[in-house]
Formats: sequence, structure tokens, C-alpha cells
Amino acid sequence: MRKFISAILIGSCVLTYANAQTQFPVTSPDGSISLVLKLKDKELYYEVEKNGVKVLVEAPVRLTIDESELCNSVEVLSSDTYKTDNTYPIRGSHSLAVDKSNGQIIKLRNNSLKTDFSLEARAYNDGVAFRMILSGKQGEIRTPDEHTLFTLPVGSTVWYHDMYCHYEGIHQKKDISEIMQGEWAAPPVTVQLPGESGYLCITESALMNYAGMSLQANGKNGFETKLGHAQPAGYPFAHDYSLAEARRLSKPAALAGTIITPWRTIIIADNLNELVNSDLITNLAPAPDKRLFPKGINTDWIKPGRSVWCWLDGGARTVEGMKEFSKLAGELGFEYNTVDAFWYRWTDEQLKDLVDYSAQFGVKIWLWRHGRDMRDPQKRKELFERCRRLGIVGLKLDAFSHESKEFVDLYQSCLKEAAEYKLMLNIHGSNKPAGEVRTWPNEMSREGIRGLEYGKNQYEWSTHNTTLPFTRLVAGAGDYTPVVFGERRLETSWVHQVATALVFNSSVIFFGSHPKTMLDNPAVKLLKQIPATWDETVVLPSSRIGEVAAFARRSGKTWFLAVLNGQEERSLQFPLSFLGDGWYEGMVLNDRPSDAAAIKTERVFCRKSDALTGHMRTGGGYIVMFTPQE
Repeated sequence: MRKFISAILIGSCVLTYANAQTQFPVTSPDGSISLVLKLKDKELYYEVEKNGVKVLVEAPVRLTIDESELCNSVEVLSSDTYKTDNTYPIRGSHSLAVDKSNGQIIKLRNNSLKTDFSLEARAYNDGVAFRMILSGKQGEIRTPDEHTLFTLPVGSTVWYHDMYCHYEGIHQKKDISEIMQGEWAAPPVTVQLPGESGYLCITESALMNYAGMSLQANGKNGFETKLGHAQPAGYPFAHDYSLAEARRLSKPAALAGTIITPWRTIIIADNLNELVNSDLITNLAPAPDKRLFPKGINTDWIKPGRSVWCWLDGGARTVEGMKEFSKLAGELGFEYNTVDAFWYRWTDEQLKDLVDYSAQFGVKIWLWRHGRDMRDPQKRKELFERCRRLGIVGLKLDAFSHESKEFVDLYQSCLKEAAEYKLMLNIHGSNKPAGEVRTWPNEMSREGIRGLEYGKNQYEWSTHNTTLPFTRLVAGAGDYTPVVFGERRLETSWVHQVATALVFNSSVIFFGSHPKTMLDNPAVKLLKQIPATWDETVVLPSSRIGEVAAFARRSGKTWFLAVLNGQEERSLQFPLSFLGDGWYEGMVLNDRPSDAAAIKTERVFCRKSDALTGHMRTGGGYIVMFTPQE
């Protein structure tokens, strides 16, 4: 009897403690970052601090189920902590990711709805994340929606673009107070904190079985979460689909069984180097299926590389024309040739002829296909089977252009089924990445970025290009279709164009230029040696969003210094402290001040104690390839 009474008393104490506790902090392993979850008047709130300073102001967490608010009338049932501590190979700014965090799962109950749910939160040394989990019975159908707020400190500067072109926008730079209620912002949204005290980047990870997240300004220094059904169906969707489709997809999606939201992620960095090198988004994405990817990103049939592409810069759109492209790709040392929509008219014999001919030059074939053709599971299977039978290694799937759950499910189905047929994918007309490079290593790139296909529009490419590395490309690989030497480059120089292939991440780089044009360019020696993956990246201190992107990147023992310059002519000194020990031979590509369509090449010998000075014209660039000398 005495033991029974003691057990009741202990249980009562635990329950009283849980109900009395109103704050649940989750702190990063190094102690610098804290995500604080709060109950106020039985409603759920959060705030984020770094070194004791608020970087996200207190704001509500909001999730509705069947139009009923889940995050009010809340009590805490229990709280459990855990840790993550591992490393894994990855493709992007570096080759090894570190996943080290403190986590907490808070079990909650909405007393009005008599519904239990959980909030899971993690704090890393480079940011925080949280998601909601609502258990469900088999066959139970419910419809979620979200309205969580991200409220920024007064004086924050924001880089964002609207949803008119889905995720292919031009970033604006504004003080948070200038962003009007109702303005749309496509994640990732990058923020410079007041007093230049650091950076945030707001986006999501592990997007699956759920609609994608965009943001809408509330006019009060914040952004509200909006799911894919609520987003405007912009120009790309209108171009490829119909008003009836837009109306149908504007309704919230119903989900069966357990509902798990994607992670709402906030990268927190002291400087641009930390921002670019964050592992937060891939850390939160599920590990790859070992059945499909026995060696993860190093699975044998997944091969990063470089591709030529006949579209932006001319070329004969015939079998013979593509044979010539493959031959020239071989001369460049490129691994792939991507054949656009004109292949639809070809027979299997013609395709196999191209595959076999290209193989003589060490070149393999990718094919373009419209996203409409991917919506029918039987048509997908037939296409994937045909590709495998003919020796095609990859597909460029285009024109998805929506972030409803239906289209997110389509992304996942394409990636999974392509992997079953050992096919790599490049997804165009897409949303932003959300950690797919980890979960689906066969995704080699994804558009969701305004690249050179828009080159005939008159705007400042150099401002755009010096913004992208610190905004869209923080989320993952972007198929910008880099490097053109003709009029499409607008105000940018030849050196600037080559530098984009070094600064912008893409595990297969799909070059925009005609391969003969690249072979005839003074930069050809360097173009032949541009790697598609990196072991290490250092963003140099001279970088400024929208003004200068200065990157040092290592592949094996070779270092590249690549600089994109914005709208002001400038000279910058670059200390070479990133180099290893010993001497390096440097191949230097300089702008010619009087001619953007020219390159001055030089040769230097240097060590890590040295510095080099780059003189860059408006829209110019500066490149050095450092080869170690034995």
C-alpha cells in the first residue's frame, strides 16, 4: 500500500512539474544558440537567441487540422531530450557533413480538440529547426494548414523574391520595415541581422508527403508560413498548365494517417562563410535508402560531371548535330551531353546510335522530358525502362512549377522510380531544394533559380549573380545553366561567366555555351578542369551580398579562387591563407578593362603567405587555379 501511494505521489509531481513548466529551451552543443519553446495562456510560441541576443523575436507556432487550431488550449504531457552526433558524405560546398545537435520532443495535448501531438526541435551550432508530428490511425484522413510566424528584429535587412516566376525570381534587398503586408517571399529568405551582427536563412528540410512552404509578409517585421495550395500559381505554371488545374490545386491537401510537417529551418551564421557551409538542411533530411543507394552519394551509377547542352547557344538539333556535340564534349573532357526536346521525334535506333557513338569519346547521354509526361505512373515506367534499355544515364525533367502536395509527391515518385532504374535526375521548373541531395543522391541538380535561360531580359546579371550564392544556393544545388560568351551575358565579362561555374553548386554542371565556343575561348584550359564537386569551400571576407562573391574552393589538392564582381569596378586583395603548405603554380584569368569579351591570362608562383590582387571591371570577375608543385 505504501509503495502504491508513493507511485501516485511521484506521478502527481511529474504531472505538476510538466504543467508548471512554461519554457522548453533547446541549446546547441557549443552553447551559443538557443531555441526556446513557450506556453503562454496555453498557446504555443517560440523565439531564437544567439549569444543571448534575440535573432528571431517571440512568435506563435500555428498548425490547423481540418480548420481547427491545434496550438491553443495546450498542455504539456512530457518532454524528452536526445542528441545526434555523426558525419556523412555529401555533395555541395564540402564533401563531409557534420550532424551534431541537441534535440527535444515535447508531447502536447489540445484539450479543446482532445488531440495529442508533438513538437520536435533541434539546435545545432549553425541553426535551429522544428516540426510538428500528429499521430493518426490507419485510414484516418485530415487536412493540415500552417500559419507559423518568423518575426525578425527591428533593423534586419532581407533578401527575397516574389512567387510570380515560382522559384525563378530576382531578389530584392529591403529593410524588414519596408516589406509590405501581403508580399510573397520564396524561401530560402536570407537576413542580415541589425548592426551587421550575423545572418539568418529561413527555409525548410525533409519536404515529403506535404505541400511546400513559402512565406508571406505580415507588415509587422515578420513572415507567415503559407503552404503550396495558398501560393499564387505564377507565370511558369500558367504557361504549362491551365486555370482549372490552378483552381484544383488551390485547395489544402488531405493526408492519411500520421502527419509529419517538414522541418522549419533557420540557419544562423556569424558570417557568409558559415552561411554557405551550413549542413543544417541536409542534416535534417532522411538518410538515403540503402536498397536503392548502397553507397549513398558514392553509389556506383551516380556520377557527378559536366554536360554540354544544345539550346542557348546554337547547334544542329539533329542526330548528327548531337553526335558533333558529344565529340566536342569529349574534347573538353566533359562527361555528358544533354539532348533537349527535339529527341522526341527519334527512333530507338537513332538514340542507341547516339549513345554508342558518344561512348567513343567517354560521353554519356541525358534526355529532356516535360513534367506533364511524368504524372502518369505507367508513362513514367515506360520512359525509365526505355532509357535503361538504350543506355541513357539521366533525365532533365521540366515544368513542375507548383508546390502543392500533389507536385511534391510527384517529385518523390520520380526520384524513387528513377533510382530503381539507375537514372540520375535534374529537375527543372522546380521548387527550392530541401535536402534531396542526401535522401535522393540521384538528384544531381535542380533549377528553382533564375539562370541564363532568362538572359535576354534587361536587368543586372552581376547583382543577381553576386546575390545567389548567399540566398537560393544556400539551400542546395542550382542548375543556372552557367557560362555563355555571347550577348545573353549582358553586362558581365567572360571571366565573370567562367567564374559562375566555379561559384554556383551543381553536381552535374549543364553549360549554356556551345562546346565549340568553349574550345575556342582563351579560358579553355581552365574550363576543361572545372570540377563538379568540392571537398572544401572558403568564402572570403571581401564578399558582400549583391556586390562581391569571392570563393576559394578545393577539389583534391587543387584550389580555385573564383570571384564574381557586381556593378562597381573594384580592386581587391586576396590573402592565400587557404592554400596548403608548399608552392603552387597559379593560372590567372583577369578581365581586360577595355573589353568585357576578352580575357587576360597570367602565370604566377605563390605560397599561402602571399596575396594576389584582382582588378575587376563592372560585372567582371577574377579566377586563379592553384596547382601544387611537388
